[in-house]
Amino acid sequence: MKTHLPKVNLDQRPWHVIDANGAVLGRLAVQIADILRGKNKPVFTPHLDAGDFVVVINAEKVILTGKKETNKRYMAYSGWRGGESYATVAQLRARHPERLLLHAVKGMLPKNRLGSVLLTKLKVYRGAQHPHAAQRPAPLAAAH
Repeated sequence: MKTHLPKVNLDQRPWHVIDANGAVLGRLAVQIADILRGKNKPVFTPHLDAGDFVVVINAEKVILTGKKETNKRYMAYSGWRGGESYATVAQLRARHPERLLLHAVKGMLPKNRLGSVLLTKLKVYRGAQHPHAAQRPAPLAAAH
């Protein structure tokens, strides 16, 4: 008996737009990661890219629960000795609010070449405007 592999049509991948206003970061990241991987479809296969495109707007208005707003820190390493730098959530939200969501979703995707390809289908914007109107993204409710 042969293993059935679903045919994934790369031309007909729908686009979804999610408004992150008031959404909890972790719950929203899980929802986005599932859509990017295609886990919400019956043709899900772990080693194939069957997911859809996701556009997230209002990324600066995402909320964190508990004391994460003040205690959570993100580390970046330059590659040089002593090149570690730390940023709190408030500092990251002021400079690059998109990276909060990108970092959370990236940690929920596979750590291989497939994960890198899946992350390219995520588009995050800080305001309510996005340049993907031509793709006609369907609105999707964020998990609160």
